[in-house]
Amino acid sequence: MLELMILYVLSKREHTMYSVQKYIDENFGAYSKPSFGAIKPALTRLEKNGSISSRKMMSDGGRLSVFYTITRNGMEELRKLILENLSENPLQFFSNARVKLSCASYLSKDECADLFFHIKSLAMQHKFNAENIINNDYNQLSFYQRIILDNTICEYSNFITILEGLEKENAGSR
Repeated sequence: MLELMILYVLSKREHTMYSVQKYIDENFGAYSKPSFGAIKPALTRLEKNGSISSRKMMSDGGRLSVFYTITRNGMEELRKLILENLSENPLQFFSNARVKLSCASYLSKDECADLFFHIKSLAMQHKFNAENIINNDYNQLSFYQRIILDNTICEYSNFITILEGLEKENAGSR
């Protein structure tokens, strides 16, 4: 997800490594907080594969600054990363889905429809799995497990409602 967030931030304008982290915090900080130490290797990987380019420039303070820009290849990579299938792991689902949905404005109307459908399908699958656990193992579950599973089912239900709203808005807009 880090590469996706970096490419999305760079799709808006050129940034230094410091400002990349700042804009990731501002755009994605509610559900993803990559460390500064993770950003430099990700920038290096993206530059190595041709998704971004860098240029060095002396700042007003006399320090050397490196500015990163997304390339044409990077714009295609961003699109690919947004549309790439999410992990089936429920633990990663919400944060990764939220990052992808936050980047949906980069996609065409049809690509958004595909993204929303894929994420909604996975959310429904995860909700169904949680409901099955409650229905099949209710007496074996502790009070705390039941509360957490009930909350999980509510979170998935709310998320599915949001996705249905996004689908409806996408179908009527652009």
